[in-house]
Parts: sequence; structure tokens; C-alpha cells
Amino acid sequence: MSSSQGSSPVPQSSGGGVTSDGHFRKPRDLPAASRHCRTPHSLPDVCPKEPTGDRRGLCDGPSDVADQHRWTVYNSKVNLPAALNDPRLAKRESDFFTKTWGLDFTETDVMPSFYLPNISREHFSSYLQDTAQREKIHERCKNACPNKDDLTVPTITCNHDKARAELEQVPKIFMRPEFVLNDLATFNAVLPWSHFSVAGGKNSRDVASSRLLQEKLSHYLDVVEVSIARQISLRSEAFFHAMSSQHELQDQMRETANAVAKLRARTAAIDRVMCRGPLRALRDILTHNNCIKLHNKLKLMAAVHQTQPTVQLLLSTSEFVGALELIATTKEVLQQELQGIHSFRHLGSQLCEMERLIDKMMVADFSTYAQSDLNRPFEEDIQVMEKDRLQSLVFGLLRQRKLDFLDIYSEEMIRAAKNVVRQCVLKFVSQISEIDPDTIKLHEQMRLMTLQQWFDLLKDIFEHFILFLKRIKATLSVVRNVVLEVLDSSLRSRLADVSSATNHSDSRANEDEEEESGGSALHSGEAELAYLTHEGLFISDALNEVEQRNSTAAQLKAQTRLEACGSDSASVTTESSSSREHNSNTTSSLPIGVTPATSEDVMPSDLELGRVANNIQELLYTASDVSHDRCVKVLMTRAKDGSLERLSSSEFVCLSRAVESFARETEELCGRRSVSLRGALQSQANRFVQRFHEERKTKLSLLLDNERWKQAEVPAEFQDLVDTISDGRITLPDRKSTGSEDRKPSDFLCVDGQKYAVVGTVLLLIRMFLEYCQCVNDIPSITTDILTRLADLLKHFNSRSCQLVLGAGALQVVGLKTITTRNLALASRCLQLVVLYIPVIRAHFETRLLPKQYSILRHFDHITKDYNDHIAEITAKLVAIMDGLFEKALSKYEVKAPMPSACLRNVSKQMAKMHEAINELLPEEQTQMLFLRINGSFKLHVKRQLARLGVINDGGPQYGLVMVDVAFYSESVQALRSLERLDLNMPEIWEQKR
Repeated sequence: MSSSQGSSPVPQSSGGGVTSDGHFRKPRDLPAASRHCRTPHSLPDVCPKEPTGDRRGLCDGPSDVADQHRWTVYNSKVNLPAALNDPRLAKRESDFFTKTWGLDFTETDVMPSFYLPNISREHFSSYLQDTAQREKIHERCKNACPNKDDLTVPTITCNHDKARAELEQVPKIFMRPEFVLNDLATFNAVLPWSHFSVAGGKNSRDVASSRLLQEKLSHYLDVVEVSIARQISLRSEAFFHAMSSQHELQDQMRETANAVAKLRARTAAIDRVMCRGPLRALRDILTHNNCIKLHNKLKLMAAVHQTQPTVQLLLSTSEFVGALELIATTKEVLQQELQGIHSFRHLGSQLCEMERLIDKMMVADFSTYAQSDLNRPFEEDIQVMEKDRLQSLVFGLLRQRKLDFLDIYSEEMIRAAKNVVRQCVLKFVSQISEIDPDTIKLHEQMRLMTLQQWFDLLKDIFEHFILFLKRIKATLSVVRNVVLEVLDSSLRSRLADVSSATNHSDSRANEDEEEESGGSALHSGEAELAYLTHEGLFISDALNEVEQRNSTAAQLKAQTRLEACGSDSASVTTESSSSREHNSNTTSSLPIGVTPATSEDVMPSDLELGRVANNIQELLYTASDVSHDRCVKVLMTRAKDGSLERLSSSEFVCLSRAVESFARETEELCGRRSVSLRGALQSQANRFVQRFHEERKTKLSLLLDNERWKQAEVPAEFQDLVDTISDGRITLPDRKSTGSEDRKPSDFLCVDGQKYAVVGTVLLLIRMFLEYCQCVNDIPSITTDILTRLADLLKHFNSRSCQLVLGAGALQVVGLKTITTRNLALASRCLQLVVLYIPVIRAHFETRLLPKQYSILRHFDHITKDYNDHIAEITAKLVAIMDGLFEKALSKYEVKAPMPSACLRNVSKQMAKMHEAINELLPEEQTQMLFLRINGSFKLHVKRQLARLGVINDGGPQYGLVMVDVAFYSESVQALRSLERLDLNMPEIWEQKR
């Protein structure tokens, strides 16, 4: 409501209303304009901002309290609701959007549109010509009527200060943002009840206080209302301008509504004439396409419905790969094409259960195949049984990631290896009538066989195991080829995927270029059509007809693939390569957006396939080890009672050769050097060497204990044996030389032109160490052991012969009456013959030893030294015998006639006997050296006796008698054979004159 006090009537002439120029002018109050200052530059804040808790913020800007003396309620020109508009904004009357969009709306610069033309002044030239007259009239009116805003600054300032002083009379508590009378403290501050009487009665003082308080609050209210009315009067023009603008806006809205109604009527006509027919055609096309999709879905469902019977049919013929392919394809179609079909809600779980059943069936079938393949008769020439079946099983197991099928084959292989030995033993036992196979265990049956029978059995077992390993190798080769083919197919498919991805990226780049060049108009048209609907169908669906046709074709392909999986499974499982080709074909026929469950997804990774290939090779190694282990069982069963230790060297050599031949063949076949059989043979070889050595050492001891140390005749076969050694062949002859039995034995053994008188023990010793050398030739693995045993044998011969001859042990052992010089000479000659052959034996062993084993050859150096020491002791013994004779005979020597004396005759006789005993045994050089030493002993004793008798070299009678005996002695010695040129140097018997 407006105030009537102090207000002037609103003039209707040039002071207000609509002027001739079409602009609205608010009526003015000229007398009031002269008394009040209303400037837009410093408007009082009648609508403060929301409180923020800072009380100082009330005094930062213009305040109604500070300026209350500048404005009264009598200055109000408009009603109170106009105060709801924000009076703080300059030119409020032209800002229509702030009221609707809030205080935060700001005018921002808008980028000029590229699709609007540039407007210049020439476009408004016609309008300016029409409104030029009215603009001139408007300008004259503005100059004639001064604006109420054009007031002096001092008047404005004075009114502003007066209004502020009036507002300051109002307590600050009413201006606070948190002013609420519900608060007890605020209520007590506004209404101070403490000034009133506590008693319930009303006295004159309480009435006066309440009246005073009411008048004070009324005064505060009047001050605030006057300030608000003053602010409203300052914006009266903006209010009336807004009202006029609202009327104009309503007129424009009415015109717009009429235009929209006409547009709708026109659009309805267009829809009736031009759109309903094409939309109906599009709807019919969509309906037709949906029917086609439904038909294809039904056909696909019919094909899926036949999956279970087809899988059962395939399983009845063991076509596991075809069944797995059909199940995988069906599961893929269920997930991609038939997802959500209620009738197939249990089919997925049924297919998974069938897949697990197929896994068990494949494992069982592979186990059955392994049993049949490994246990079939060896008379069959076929290396791989049912190759196609094996390839199908391996591919199916790989497809299902059953990578432990090699463990199944390994277990069956171990059982089959045991069965190989059992079958061979039963076959041989059935041919031997002495053995009852029903009452005797298998290992006892082998022990009851003769050596030849057992050896034939062992060779038969070796042959069967070679065939066994050949079959395993052929089977594993087929499995490895399947694994390698799958691995190669995986690599090729990855390369194809990489190349296709590259081609796809190139094609996408070309399409993008084409779209940039000429597709903008098409896109805008499609976008407009996509928003138009008719009876719930999008027109943009019609634009996807090509894609719908592609989807329909994909469903047909999926159905065809299901039928192909069911009908062509036999060809799929025939060859693993054809099954993989089928996988690639079915993958290409998948619908758009379907992730193919091809062999790349279900097949093992390249790392797993490589591990399987390595396990195949390890399985072949295991087959070799198992075969060797079973042969070791056969060998150890026979050796348990020590029968192998009692083999002769030739028999053990045959066994060693058979084992080495088998080990070599398995190594070539499997590429693995198995050590179990060789180790068992080495163990038996060590036992054989021990027994071999003990037998010969015992035999040598018996021969030495029975040796009478007399010269033995040398049979022709021993001479031939020695001749063979001289020719460089240190081996035993296989059989006796032709005509050796017809030749008579000789007295001496001829070695390199020298004659050796030997005893029979030495001849057998030569044969013995040749047997040791032959063992080394036949069994190279026992070289070091044989060498130490041979060295022990030679040491035993040397020590035992020394005990018997030099130690006179033969007197008690053999019963000899005495050890003669002939016995000693013969023993020395035998030792010399052995020493002669030690370097030959050493060279033979050195060629069969490794360089790091040469240190063991030092045994021969020690043996040679021992033998030479023994020979020297025998020679010294011979000299000692004669020395004793000389001492005994010459101690009675007297220089007196007749000459030669009897003493010298006896000495000469003993010298002749010594010569007779050793002349045929020792060579000429050794005989001469021996007699020189004996002659030296004789001269020593003669010299001592002459010195004791006092005979000197003075030319007297006694000197002459001595010289006669000496001449007789010299003639007697030099008369012996091979001693004619022996220099006796007899003058040494005389003491040298000083």
C-alpha cells in the first residue's frame, strides 16, 4: 500500500505514461524530487546478504541503520512486495534474467556463430529512417524534463547521513542474522521482564513500563518501515518498467502459442500425408527381419537340441575329439546366441557333465591303449598300433589339458617291462623238463638253469627289451609329432592374428579418411532421424538393416557349424591335423561379437606344450632305465648264490660283451647312457676279479709248494705263447696251434734268442699273467683292479720262491734233502725271465689306463727292484757256498810235496762241479761273472793261508811249490767251458812288498 501523507498526485502528462517515442516513463513527484536525494550510485542495503557470522560485515557497505534519517515512510511511492527485488544491482530494470536465474548469473561474451551473417549498420537503415522523427521528439522531451537523478551531491549526502542516524537508534540485536525470539536469552534481552513486578497484580509502575516498551518497539518498527519505503521509492521507475515489460512478454508468448499451434497442425498434416506410409513400410521390414531372426533361432535351437544324441553317438564310436568339438561349439552358441532360453537352462550343466565324462573315458581309453600296445606279442612287426586312434586320444587329452597322460603311460610301461621278463622266463622254463614252473618261484627257476641256459635266457631278454624300446620310441614319436603340430598351429594362428589386426587397423584408417571427406551430411541426417519415433520404433533401426542381415547370416553359420560338428566328427578324429583345420573353419563362422572358443583358448600354452615335449623325451629315458633295471634284477637273481663269481674268464667275458652290446644299443636307441646295468656288471666284475685272482694265487701257491726246483721241459704251446708275446700280441691263443702236440718239448725256453732254463711253475705263471692281460682286453673297466691283482701275484711269486729256495723252505714243504747250487741257479734264471716280461706287461696296461691313472704303474717299478734284489741275493748265495768250501779246504793247506797238493785237487774238483751245475742254466756272461767272484774268494783265502804259513814271494822252494798248485788250479778252471779266457790274476795271492 502507498502512503497518502506528503505525496503528490501522479501527473498524466509528460511526466509519465507512454510517450510518443514508444518508451514508458514513470510519473515523477517534482516537489518530492527537490527534497530527497535518490542516486543509483550509493543505494541503501535493504536486502543484506546471508549472515556469515562476522558482525563487522554489516557496516562494510551502505546500511539502513546509519542512513535512517534520510528517508521516511512518507516518501514511499510503491507497494511493499516490490522490495522483494534486489535493489543493489545497477540498471535493475533491464536485467530480466537475474530474477529467474539468481544472483550468480553474469553476462559473458558469447562467441559469434559461424552460421549467422555479420550484421552491419546498413541492415538497420530502413528502420532508422522510420523511427527518426519519433527519436527527435523523444530527445526534446528529455531536455525539457530534467531527470530526478540529476540532483546535487550535498543533498544526497545529507539525506543519506540522516537515514543512517535514524537506523542507528534501532538496537543491534534486531539486525543480527541469528535473531530468533525462541531463544531465551534473545527474548529476555528484547523484553526485559526484570523491570516488572514479580507479583501477579498490575500496579501503575508496571503499566507505565509496558507502555513505554511498546512505544519503543513501535518506534523501531516505524524507523525500519520508513527506511524500506524510502528504498522502494528510489526504485519505483524500475518496478513500473518491469510491469510494462511483463505485459509485452505476455503478448509475445500469446503470439508464440499461436505460431506453435499452426506448426503442430502443419506437422500433423505432414505426418498424416508423408510419414505414416513410410513408417508402416519400415515397421513391416523390421517385422519381416524379426521373423527371419526367429526362424533362424528356432532352427539353431533344433540343432542344439540334437547335440546330446549326437554326442552319445560319437562316444559310442570313441570319437572323443568330435564329441568335444560339438560340446564346445554348443556351449558357445548357448552363451552367445541362445542365452536366456528357458528350455535350455539345464543344457549347459549337462554338457559340462558330459565333458567331464568324456575326460574320464579318454583317460581310461588311453590307459587301455597303453596296455594293449605295450603287452602285445613281439612277433608283430607293426611298430605303432592304431596310429589314428593314438593321435585322436593325444589331441583330445591335450585339448582338455590332461597333461598327466604320460604318467599313465609310464606306469603301464613299468608293468609291461616286468611282464617282458616273466614271459621270457616262462617260455624258457617250458622248454626245460627238469624244472617244474608250478611249484618253483620265478627267481628259483632262473637259478636252477644251467649257465648256458641262463645265458641264452639273458640274451633273449635283451632282444625283447630292444624290441620293447623300439615300440615305445615309435609310440612316443607319434605323441611328440602331435604335440609339435599343435604347437606349430598355435604359432601360425598367432601370426595370422597379428597380420589380420594390422590389416584391420589399415582399413579403419582408410575408412576414417573417407568419413572425414564426405560423411558430415549423412551423420547429421541420421542424427535427426534417430530422434523421430513412431509407435515405439526408431527410424534409425532401419539404417541397421545390413547389420541385421549379417547377424542372421552368423546364426545360420552357427547352425551349420553345429551340424558339421555332428556329421563330420569321424573325419575330425581321424587325423589330429584335420581336427585342427576343423577348429579354424568353425572359428571363422562365428557370429559378430562372439568370442570363439577355439583350440587357442582351450589348448595348453606354448610353455606347457614345450614341457610336455620334454617329458616325452624324459619318458624315453625312463624306458631305457626301466629296461636296464629289470635286466639288473635278472643278473642279481643269478648272482645271489655266487654262481656268476664262479664263471671262467671266457664265460665272464661273454657275459660282459653281451651286457655291453645291450647297453650300447639302448644308448643309441634312447640317447641315454643308463648306468644301472653297467654298475651291476662292474660289481660282478669286481667279484669276478677277486675270485679270479684268488684262484690263480692259490694255484700258484700250490705249484710253488710242490715245486722241486728242477729244470722242466718246455712244451711247444708255451714256446708258441712266448713267441706270440715277442711279436707284440699279449693275448692267449684261442686254441692250440696246429701241430703243437706233435712237436717234442724242448729243454729250454727261447726268448729273443736267449735260452732260459725254467721250472714248470714259471711257465704257468707266464700263462697266468697273460690271462690277466686278456681280462683287461675283454673287460676294460677292471683294468686298475686287475693291475693291482697282477702286481700282488708277482709279489707273491717272488716272496714265496725266496722263502722256498733261499729260505730253504722247500726242505720241509717238498722234502728236498738240500738246496743245491743248481736249484739256486734255476731260481735265479726263472726270476730273470719274469723280470724280462715286467716291462712288456707294464706297456700293455699303460695303453689301457687314463693319464691320471699312470701313478698306479709304480707297482711294476717296485716289483722289478724286488726281483733284481732277489737275483742278487741268489748270486751272493752261490758265491757264499763256494766261499765256505774254500775256507774249509784251504784251512788245511800245507806247502809240501807231492804237488799238486790234495787240497788244491779238491778245490779244483769243487769248481768243476759248480761249473757243471750252472753252466747249462746260466748264460755265458753270468757264468763268467759268477766264477770271477768265486775266484776272488779263492784268492782271498789262499792269501790268508799263505800269510799264516809265512810263505812269501821270494823265489824259494816253498814259493815254487805254491806256484805249482796255483798253476794246477788255473789250468783246471780255464779248462772249463766258457772260462778259457777268464783272467784269474793269480799274483794277487801274494803280499805286496813294501
